[in-house]
Amino acid sequence: MLVQDVRNSVIDVADLNQLKWDLNRLQPVDVGEYITQLPSKQRAIAFRLLNKNQATDVFEYLPLEVREELLDSLQDLQVAQIVEAMSPDDRAELFDELPAKVVRRLLQQLSPEQRQATATILGYPEGTAGRVMTTEYVRLREGLTVGEALRKIRLQDEDKETIYYAYVTDDNRKLVSVVSLRQLLFTFPDVLIGDIAGDRVVRVRTETPQEEVARIMKRYDLIALPVVDREDRLVGIITIDDVVDILEEEATEDIQKLAGVSGGDEAALSPPLMTIKKRLPWLFGIMLLYIGASSAIAPFQSTIAMVPVLAVIMPLFSNTGGTVGIQALTVTIRGLGVGEVTPKDTLKILRKELTAGLGTALALGMTMICLSLIWAPPQERWVSLIAGTVMATNTLVAVTLGTLLPMGLKRLKLDPALVSGPLVTTMLDAIGFVIFLTLISTALRIFHLKV
Repeated sequence: MLVQDVRNSVIDVADLNQLKWDLNRLQPVDVGEYITQLPSKQRAIAFRLLNKNQATDVFEYLPLEVREELLDSLQDLQVAQIVEAMSPDDRAELFDELPAKVVRRLLQQLSPEQRQATATILGYPEGTAGRVMTTEYVRLREGLTVGEALRKIRLQDEDKETIYYAYVTDDNRKLVSVVSLRQLLFTFPDVLIGDIAGDRVVRVRTETPQEEVARIMKRYDLIALPVVDREDRLVGIITIDDVVDILEEEATEDIQKLAGVSGGDEAALSPPLMTIKKRLPWLFGIMLLYIGASSAIAPFQSTIAMVPVLAVIMPLFSNTGGTVGIQALTVTIRGLGVGEVTPKDTLKILRKELTAGLGTALALGMTMICLSLIWAPPQERWVSLIAGTVMATNTLVAVTLGTLLPMGLKRLKLDPALVSGPLVTTMLDAIGFVIFLTLISTALRIFHLKV
């Protein structure tokens, strides 16, 4: 039966044995989506029908509010089994999101070994390699043969998160080399691990930012990356599924910042109260910015009254200049985010943007002249030349700001995405309006124009 068919049939099934069989044969992510869509009172019933392994896997795919709801409704023994079976990094991520009193209760229910592993991960700063690593990995000692290594993996490492790589350490747990499962399987049992293991191990430190971790794994095409402390001792690994989550998290955060949404945890189906909480501060901030832009126009009210066509032309500066700035801003932030460029490339990127911007400026300037000639009455058509010039100038200013602002923040070791689209748009509005209205006022005074 197809997944969609199961979802539709489960809702109407009266036989709980059939429901249990259906849920336990689906992929965990599909069961998680199904349970999330159920009414609140039915979620715990459906979750209790899952076997132990399926329940643990499904739990990791549930939204935070559903997890908290299930933790409250399940018996302590069931909760302890689920949390104990989770990998340390997933457990630490869950604890990050839960209230402190709930975390304390869950920690008390863990075995000493798992409690220590979770505490170790939670002890590292958020956004670092130490916070997203898992302490479940395959470790081999120097001097083992291939046969001894495979025997050790079979007997002791069955529950590790990944066994594609085994990491060789010395007596002090310092990382020495790495060997893949493929190498172990296709090498004679009496060959020493040291003869086949590679000593050029790509590694990161516990304090390495998680974005840098993702770039390193992408660069070297790895499915797991060892994490060492300052003394080069192996403390954990980061797996490819964690990197996918990191990339999604970073992309979501950057997109939301560019759009003017605070925080990185608002989803499309988030509760209305969360949506208000996340967006309202930015909207108030943007209102303050626009008050500043409007204040720049206030001294020119008499000029606008003398040349009414300005009220028709001015919105084009706002919309077009802001869009050009956001285009340059997005391309620059994306380049910084994926490691294509660094602050050292600022002049190179600026030269490229200005070259492209010059062509764009000429095209937009000519378009503005044509539109102004169409809209303006005969006695006000002289405005078109100033409008075209300012449009071209504002375009070049837009690409310059869109490039330099994120580069400057990156050089200061700040997040380039802090430069949001609304901020750039407001700055360009103020600049364009002031230049345009100043030139119009100057022309009126110099030539004593009467309209």
